[in-house]
Amino acid sequence: MSKRYAAVAITRSGIELAVKLGGRLGGTEVFVYAKYSGELEARSGEITVFDGPVRGVLPGLFGSYEAVILFFSLGAAVRLTAPLLRDKRTDPAVIVIDERGEHVISMLSGHLGGANRLTLEIAELLGSHPVITTASDVQGTFAVDLLGREYGWRADSFTSMKGVSAALVNGEPVAFVQESGERDWLPPGAEVPEHVFMFASRAELRYSRRSFSAAIVVSDRVTEEPEEDAPADTTLAEYTVVYRPRSLVLGLGCNRGTSAEELEAVVLRTLNELRLSLDSVRNVATAGIKGDEAGLLALCVKYSWELVLYTPEQLNTVDLDHPSEVVFRATGAYGVCEPAALLSSGAHSLLQPKLKSGNVTIAVARIVYPGEKEGKSGE
Repeated sequence: MSKRYAAVAITRSGIELAVKLGGRLGGTEVFVYAKYSGELEARSGEITVFDGPVRGVLPGLFGSYEAVILFFSLGAAVRLTAPLLRDKRTDPAVIVIDERGEHVISMLSGHLGGANRLTLEIAELLGSHPVITTASDVQGTFAVDLLGREYGWRADSFTSMKGVSAALVNGEPVAFVQESGERDWLPPGAEVPEHVFMFASRAELRYSRRSFSAAIVVSDRVTEEPEEDAPADTTLAEYTVVYRPRSLVLGLGCNRGTSAEELEAVVLRTLNELRLSLDSVRNVATAGIKGDEAGLLALCVKYSWELVLYTPEQLNTVDLDHPSEVVFRATGAYGVCEPAALLSSGAHSLLQPKLKSGNVTIAVARIVYPGEKEGKSGE
């Protein structure tokens, strides 16, 4: 198993704690200073004994591990890691533990790097006190830069992230618009603050006629211009972050040998016409007979989409407005793209019914999540 965490210790007490943690926290490789390692022997993939200044060891660890756990003083950790810092989106989590193991401190990359989560886990394993100072955690609310991370949500841009986060933790009015995506995004134990106002659509927000310092939009729809007589689009606050949930399913059918380029062109054109985001596609669904279609496989690889396959019997469980005898003779099912999209998404209706273009047929469905009514996602 590849190692995810590097635990570094340079004193006898620290080494003892680091080795203990290495035995309890899976995926941890322990790095110990030779002078105080005693009878410890280097064990490949578990314990590495180094002879020389720790300053020379850390750069390699920063580029190789998700988290670096340092068993020495906070001041020393700051001085040693400062020259290695680049960007919070790429820096590893850094956690500092005093050599008596009394405190586990989330020092760097608390949110994006996962240091806060790992700090709590380590504190539990060692019976220590976790120290977390990020404002959202202290206030018991949510972190803007971690929204929907476990579901694969993607931010369109990080440009306004700091401004939205500042508005959230400083109690300024924040609009939260969720048009699609999972509804259980709030972390366990966290609450939505009173100064965060929830809306089911951008249209609902526009007609509220409220003003906000910042806005968070969770939607698979591309921002559209409001009607002429509608109020100004107040989602465009001074700071706005747009998250793309993975809420769309593409039902695809194609003739044998259809190229990935033709499939891609149809997908891009269809989503553009529907004003839907490519980043919100969760997967492609089709008939099992298409499971070896080179163009389809290449398209899914390019965009990291899962290819979900259905048997003719499964596809035929979906009632179709226009069943096709031609398709039945070729595949054993009366339709491919429409029933595949519906089965995979769990929806009862399509955003885009079957559309034929050249060698490709496409249908688009939006996933319906618990707590969400179909057809109410910003439409």
